[in-house]
Amino acid sequence: MTKQALESIQAQVDLGEMLPLMEEFYTIQGEGFHKGTAAYFIRVGGCDVGCHWCDVKESWDAAIHPPTSADVIAKNAAAYSDTIVVTGGEPLMWDMMPLTQKLKKLGLTTHIETSGAYELSGDWDWICLSPKKRMLPKVSVLDKAHELKVIIYNKSDFEFAEKYAAQVNDECILYLQPEWSVRDKIVPLIVDYVMKHPKWKVSLQTHKYLNIP
Repeated sequence: MTKQALESIQAQVDLGEMLPLMEEFYTIQGEGFHKGTAAYFIRVGGCDVGCHWCDVKESWDAAIHPPTSADVIAKNAAAYSDTIVVTGGEPLMWDMMPLTQKLKKLGLTTHIETSGAYELSGDWDWICLSPKKRMLPKVSVLDKAHELKVIIYNKSDFEFAEKYAAQVNDECILYLQPEWSVRDKIVPLIVDYVMKHPKWKVSLQTHKYLNIP
């Protein structure tokens, strides 16, 4: 590929007209408010948040995932479902407005799963904010989040969860979710915590129990 062609692709990526696409698949949403809903997932490559327990570390390096036209991504999604979930990686590393505009023109409902570490872009019907300690969420995401989903790996994460529960908007639904590798130890702690603090709800990775993507 010529230098000019590479520069053209990079310019389109910078504008969000192309995105480093890791994978796309039709499945059942396993977590949070929309669990049990059939949805088409778009997993965008690139993440520098670096959670040690991340189960999709292969998404971190955007360079290994092919830049793909937002038009193509949107058309692929429309063939499967009207509920589209954009996840990562960290999708807000990229300008999400071109993709969401194309999805909206096709009459699709747009969801995003994000750490909130970058400023919010895109037109979203549902924003799931899952904050991480290494790169804290931006105010623009905290203000607009529909659900706050905090991953609980150890006891100190409950304090972290409360910190961000105090910063999201009043309508935001609050979830505590056990980190999968320590779920047997953490689930009883979450159950006890939610019973004592009923503003929270329990979220489980039900897709893993069902053995689906």
